[in-house]
Amino acid sequence: MINDFIYLDHAASTPVDPAVLDAMMPFFSEKYGNPSGLHAQGRATKQAIVAARRTIAEIFHCHPTEIIFTSGGSEADNMAIRGAAWAQKLAGKGSHIITSPIEHPAVSKTVDQLCAVHGFEQTVVPVDEFGRVNPADVRAAIRPDTVLITIMAANNEVGTLQPIAEIGEIARERGIPFHSDSVQAVGTLDLDVRTLPVDMLALSAHKFYGPKGVGVLYLRKGTPFVPHSTGGGHEEGRRPGTENVPYIVGLAKALSLAVENRVESVARMAQLRDMLIDGVLNGISGAHLTGHPTERLPHNASFVFENCDAGALLMHLDMHNIGAASGSACATGNPEPSKVLTAMGTPRELALGALRLTLGKHTTSAQIERVLAVLPSVVESVRSVYTIQK
Repeated sequence: MINDFIYLDHAASTPVDPAVLDAMMPFFSEKYGNPSGLHAQGRATKQAIVAARRTIAEIFHCHPTEIIFTSGGSEADNMAIRGAAWAQKLAGKGSHIITSPIEHPAVSKTVDQLCAVHGFEQTVVPVDEFGRVNPADVRAAIRPDTVLITIMAANNEVGTLQPIAEIGEIARERGIPFHSDSVQAVGTLDLDVRTLPVDMLALSAHKFYGPKGVGVLYLRKGTPFVPHSTGGGHEEGRRPGTENVPYIVGLAKALSLAVENRVESVARMAQLRDMLIDGVLNGISGAHLTGHPTERLPHNASFVFENCDAGALLMHLDMHNIGAASGSACATGNPEPSKVLTAMGTPRELALGALRLTLGKHTTSAQIERVLAVLPSVVESVRSVYTIQK
């Protein structure tokens, strides 16, 4: 039954909070005007956008004009990287970008395309065995023509937190725009841009109990930027298209709730995460934690299992009403290891047995106990078939 389902894939998406849905509903049927309209309906929706923008700006401690609404985190990453890179190249600053091998495809594929289509070059700095970038490597990679540094705040697969404050200081010393994909970090980390030296941050509402299909790009005033799409004058000409009012309202409400309950929620999830990690490592032979042991997201527990197939593992867990994820792209007959695990130096055979369990605000200790009771036998069952197939 769906009510008995244990959902441990919150890094992929979260349920919309009822309070968020309540805030959104009037803007579907009661306050439906185009925000560009001069009539009462238009003014009502425009006012809602202004209020949402102000709320988000107060949370990040920035000016409202530095908040740009997007369709999600992927578009925000695309906008930031292309916008800054193009502007820098047009200004004659150069065409070199520094990034890491563990970035989300919204970042890595955008940088790849800039190199393939627009003549940019990239340096991919390495990560250690925990998936963490060394700021010294970023400093060493800087060239006179470096125009952008893009390093994520927290990894979506293994949960490792990156030293973005140190990297941002290096970028600021050299006058290089710094972008950070913060989709996984928002709601659990304090991202105060008054002290955090980051010029562009991307976030997505559905990672913190808001609706899918809406996000934000924080763009620090003065950061070089060319819009990646053209059209109307929406978002001060930086992102054209009629604003998605109910979703923008929902994002602001979800972010407010996340920040309001952040300290308590983070502490509770971290306790359950540690309970889960300890139970898996002590209860299953051949289980290895991936990601940094301490510098990791409070809700992320990620593992690799020896002699185990991730796709089969996920299917068996689903049959036990447990929803999880894997870093492996398990294409039928041609499994490929996660590029994140590969970059961390995880052997291919081991990386093919990846499992990511991400907790949420509704996860209970009883659910964790249930997972710990089921998982050992599931792993053993998958291993028996995996060994025969090998």
